[in-house]
Amino acid sequence: MNHINKVVVVGGGTSGWMSAALLKKILGNTVNIELIESKTIGIIGVGEATIPPIQTVNEVLGINEAEFMRETKASIKLAIKFENWWQKGQSYFHTFGAPGQSLPFCHYHHLWTRAESLGLKTNLWDYDLNYLAATAGKFAKLETQDPMYEMKYAYHFDSALYGQFLRKHSEKSGVIRTEGLIENVNLNPATGNVESLTLTGGGTVTGDLFIDCSGMRGLLINQALGTGFEDWSHWLAADRAIAIPSERDTKTLPYTRSIAHSKGWQWNIPLQHRNGNGIVYSSRYCSDDEAQDTLIKNIKNKTLADPNLIKFKTGRTRKQWNKNVIAIGLSSGFLEPLESTSIYLVQSAIVRLLKFFPHKGIQASSVNEFNNQSQREYELIRDFIILHYCATSRTDSQFWRDMKALELPRRLTEKLDMFKENGTLVHDDLDVFWEPSWLQVMLGQGIKPMGYHPLASQYSQAKLTEIFTNTRRAKSAPLEKMPSHDEFLKLYLE
Repeated sequence: MNHINKVVVVGGGTSGWMSAALLKKILGNTVNIELIESKTIGIIGVGEATIPPIQTVNEVLGINEAEFMRETKASIKLAIKFENWWQKGQSYFHTFGAPGQSLPFCHYHHLWTRAESLGLKTNLWDYDLNYLAATAGKFAKLETQDPMYEMKYAYHFDSALYGQFLRKHSEKSGVIRTEGLIENVNLNPATGNVESLTLTGGGTVTGDLFIDCSGMRGLLINQALGTGFEDWSHWLAADRAIAIPSERDTKTLPYTRSIAHSKGWQWNIPLQHRNGNGIVYSSRYCSDDEAQDTLIKNIKNKTLADPNLIKFKTGRTRKQWNKNVIAIGLSSGFLEPLESTSIYLVQSAIVRLLKFFPHKGIQASSVNEFNNQSQREYELIRDFIILHYCATSRTDSQFWRDMKALELPRRLTEKLDMFKENGTLVHDDLDVFWEPSWLQVMLGQGIKPMGYHPLASQYSQAKLTEIFTNTRRAKSAPLEKMPSHDEFLKLYLE
């Protein structure tokens, strides 16, 4: 191929407009960016909870945080609270923080495991500032370089409004938007590359590189190029979701709730103007009517719209980059929103594309490495989600009994074995979830290590008690002057 002079983004929403915004910001006027979308095609729009890397996107784009939060009706997210996952009536938090402060060569949880073996019973989360702030309903932007007081956060927001916000930003920076439905995808008969797109009612859009943000239908990557799909439903059985917005709570929680039911799980996401609610389930175990009834019975506030049924298949497109098409967003694959990774995978794919951007033409080596990294990233997130299901003691339904009996991916089995043996946590390259995340979910799901790092053996019971007391005191100190989450939103967004 010749030099890449024009990139065409197919589809709007968060994935399309985030792609266009970042490409334009980084590539500037060296490449023309055109986005095609149609008002007649709806968007999924349930990606309303995020993880901290989204802050990097906004910073790179030069977006003012307060303006972004006002326009997207955003609230702060410090954690996810998992309810009924290990056992009915039991709950735990997966926060964006970490317990205590690790020692050289030795994570803090090894001290906790050592203390447990000596009969000291404490809650590891009590040494996590994110957890303490989340359960107290408080938040503040802490200006500190001390890792003891680091409090990572993300956002809950209206994803439809976020797409509109990014559209305004993109068009101001020079992205061309074309309204229209794509009638035909025209391929070069010799190379098989996409050459142009024919729009309904006339008009043709040409390009050198095409970004497929057309959602689950994968208009370019699958329908036109026949790339194929790797099905993961044997590990993750859920294939449907029902979403219903409701009136907001009087108190805005600074965390997402994930509530396990007998045949699936329910999300609750607090925004400034409403709550996002939904249920994720498998049609093999649960009818749509049964799932909808379970969801509605567990929404305490007045609903604001009719239920929206979303059908999906868990898995990934076999090659995220095929010929001159890159699949980003739902066209590249789907993982249920249990850990709020949908928007992150959009961000990650764009950043990866920019790293391998084919300014002087597409090279097979770059495409292969792009696809290898994309596959690995998807698999690591997949394994993290499987962990929530397989590590359960629930046997109250066939769904949970089958989840408990899953045959696990090899790497997940290895991680579980290492942690059970001596508390070892190994971070894989490209895994967005670091050791504290795996630690919290493993412990929360009832998995405890039998041993600990040798360095922890040097600490006596008295010394461990002193360390935990001082850590708890230090972690709790910022809470005294910290406003409530709602007070922060009011002051910050005025």
